[in-house]
Amino acid sequence: MTSALDISRRNFFVSSAATVGGLALGFHIPFAEAAAAETASEVNAWVVVKPDDTVVIRIARVEMGQGTLTGLAQLVAEELDCDWSKVTTEYPTPGQNVARSRIWGNFQTAGSRGIRDSHDYVRQGGAAARHMLIQAAAGEWNAPAAECSVSNGVITHGPSGRSTTYGKVATAAAKLEAPKEVQLKDPKDWKIAGKPLKRLDTAEKLTGKQVYSIDVKLPGMLNAAVKDCPVFGGKLKSFDAAAVQGMPGVKKVVTVGDTGVAVVADTWWRAKTALDALPIEWDEGPNATMSSDSIAAMLEEGLNATQAFVGNQSGDVQGAIAGAAKTVEAVYSVPYQHHATMEPMNATAVWTTDRCQVWTATQNAEAALATAANAAGLPIPQCDVYRLHLGGGFGRRSTSHDFVRQAVLIAKEMPGTPVKLIWSREEDMLHGYYHPITKAKMAGALDANGNLVGLRMRISGQSILASVRPEGLQNGRDPATFQGLNPSGTEGVFGYSIPNLLIDHAMRNPPVPPGFWRGVNNNQNAIYVECFMDELAHAAGQDPLEFRRKLMANHPKHLAVLNAVAERAGWGTPAPQGIYRGLAQHMGYGSYVAACAEVSVDDSGILKIHRIVAATNCGHAVNPQQIEAQVEGSFAFGLTALLYGEITLKDGRIEQENFDSYQIMRMDEMPKVESIIMPSGDFWGGVGEPTIFVAAPAVLNAIFAATGKRIRSVPLAKADLRKA
Repeated sequence: MTSALDISRRNFFVSSAATVGGLALGFHIPFAEAAAAETASEVNAWVVVKPDDTVVIRIARVEMGQGTLTGLAQLVAEELDCDWSKVTTEYPTPGQNVARSRIWGNFQTAGSRGIRDSHDYVRQGGAAARHMLIQAAAGEWNAPAAECSVSNGVITHGPSGRSTTYGKVATAAAKLEAPKEVQLKDPKDWKIAGKPLKRLDTAEKLTGKQVYSIDVKLPGMLNAAVKDCPVFGGKLKSFDAAAVQGMPGVKKVVTVGDTGVAVVADTWWRAKTALDALPIEWDEGPNATMSSDSIAAMLEEGLNATQAFVGNQSGDVQGAIAGAAKTVEAVYSVPYQHHATMEPMNATAVWTTDRCQVWTATQNAEAALATAANAAGLPIPQCDVYRLHLGGGFGRRSTSHDFVRQAVLIAKEMPGTPVKLIWSREEDMLHGYYHPITKAKMAGALDANGNLVGLRMRISGQSILASVRPEGLQNGRDPATFQGLNPSGTEGVFGYSIPNLLIDHAMRNPPVPPGFWRGVNNNQNAIYVECFMDELAHAAGQDPLEFRRKLMANHPKHLAVLNAVAERAGWGTPAPQGIYRGLAQHMGYGSYVAACAEVSVDDSGILKIHRIVAATNCGHAVNPQQIEAQVEGSFAFGLTALLYGEITLKDGRIEQENFDSYQIMRMDEMPKVESIIMPSGDFWGGVGEPTIFVAAPAVLNAIFAATGKRIRSVPLAKADLRKA
C-alpha cells in the first residue's frame, strides 16, 4: 500500500512547556525530556529515538481506559520495525499541533475514532521514520539503502554483515528529507500490530505512578470549588462573600460567568466547605417548573406530529400498513442518563496577561485549547493545554469544556497563581450533558405468510447537534439521530431490507443539555429496532433468528455476526433449565456487532444475567486482547444503563446527586462475557462503543422469553419482571 505523506520536517523547539511563570513542574511535560537531552532525536513528528534505542511514539489521541494509546503505538511501531520492549509514549499538546500546521491531525478521541480515523497516517509516520533511519545507516556505510534491512530496531547491511541500531543513527536520520511516499505493510505480515500485546499504561496505573488531571500539583497552587445555578437556564443573583471570607484557608470568593460562584482556598476541602456555607441566591429563570412529566408530555406530542425529519424511506409504508394481514404497534422510551465518570470534571489553570496554560483531562484537546483561549481573552498561540489520562470520558469530556472555561475564569482572578478547580460529585451530576431522552412509536405490517412488508418508526426527542454543534444540522435535520438506521452506503447502516419503510424524527428539545454519551443514539435505536423485531417475530409465529435472517440477505456483515453469536450460544438447542435467550444485532461506528444474552427471572421477578455471547467485526483487529476488554467494558456500561440508568427532573433540577441515587452495576451482577472477534480485514471500524448497542436489547428480548412480558421503558429497576 503506497500513501502520500504530509509530514513536516520543520524543527520544533520547546519554549515554555517545562515552566509556568518560573515555577518548576512536578511531573512530565510533553517534549521536556527530549528538549533537555540534546542527543534525543526527533526523526519525524511521530517518532523520537534516544541514544539507548528507546523509541518515544507521540500519540495525538487520548487514553481513557480504552487502550487507544497502546493500539496506536503498535501501529507506528509495526511500520517502524522497532523493539517493542523499548517503546514509550507521550502526548503532543494542541498548541504544538497548531504551531506545526496540525501535523498530528485530529486530537479528538470520541466516536470510537481513535484508531479507525488515524490508522493510515500514523502508520505512514512509522514507515517514513523507518525509511529515514535506514537511509542514515546506509549513508554512514556508503552503501545503497536497498541493501539494508531492519528488525527490532537493528539495521543490517546484507552484503557486509555490518549492523547498527536506531539510537546510533537517529541524529543523522533527523537531518534527512522525509520520503514523499512509503509502502505500508500488508496486515497479514504484522508482527506487533494485530497481536494481543500488554498495554503500555498498565504498570503505572497499578503502582499509582500514573498522574490524572485531578492529581496535578504545582508549586504555590490554590484550589477552587464551584457552584452553578442548579436550574438549567438560571443565573447567579447574589451571594454574601463576607460570610465565608474568614473561614480557614479561604483566599477569595469569585463569580464565574453569570451563572456560578467559586471559592478559592489553600485546599479543595476548605474551598468546598466554605462554598457550602456561602449564602447564595439564584435567579432560576423560566425552567424552574420543568419536570420529567412535562418533558414526557412534550415527547408524547411528537410521536403523532405531522412534521418530522426523514432519515430512511422507501416504498409506501402507509399503504403497506393499511393492507396488512396483521399490524403490530408499540411505543418504547429511553430516559436521560448521565456519564458518571469516576473522575469528576476538573482542570488546573495559570493565567497571566500574556500566557494561559491548562492541565486537564479532555477528549478533544483542540476544543479545550479554543475554550481556554476564549476564556483567557488571549490568542491561541499564547495558550496551551497539557493532556493527562482520563479517569473516564464516555463523551462528557468531548461534548463540552465548561470546566476548562470555569478554571480559566477563576485563574484570571488570581494572576500568576496556579488554581485547580474540581467539581464535587454533586456538581458533576447536576451539570452534565446527558444522554438524550427519546421515545419511539413503532408500527409493523405483516402479510398473510408472516413476512414483514412495512415498518414505520417515529422517533420523538432531543437532538444533540442542535444543542452542542448546530452547524452540523442539515437543513434543521440532525443526522446523528439516525445512527444505525441509515440506508446502505452510509455510516450506521440499517441491517434489514424491508420493501416499505419510513424512519423519521420529530425533534423536541427540552432545556436539559444533551450530549454525546458512549454509543450515543445507537443505544436507543438498537433497543427500538431489535426489541420490536422480536415482537414482530412473535406476532408472525416465527423464531426470532429465522425472522431476522429473511430480512438480512442483503446485509451479509450484519448477518455474519448474528449467526456467529447464535451458533456459539447454541440458539435452537435447549438452554439449561430456567435459562432463556435473546438476540440483537446492530451496526455503528464502522463495526458490526451482535449479542445473545442468557437470563433467568425467578418467581419474585429477580433478574440474573448469566452469560452474553458477543461478536464483533471491526475490519482490522489491532490488539485482540484490548478488543475483548472493550467488549466486556461495553457490556458493563450498557447493562448499568439498562438496569439503573435514569436521570429525572423536578422543579427544574436533576434529582440524582450522587451514586446513592444513581446506581452503578455491581461486580456480582456482571454476566460472563464471551467475545467472538471476527475481523474481515477490508475496513477499519471502532470497538470502544459498538457492543454497548446490543447489550440492552439482547437482555430485554431474553426477559420476554423468560416472562412473556415486553419491557418497553427502561431502566429495569422500575419494572415488574414477575412472569405474566
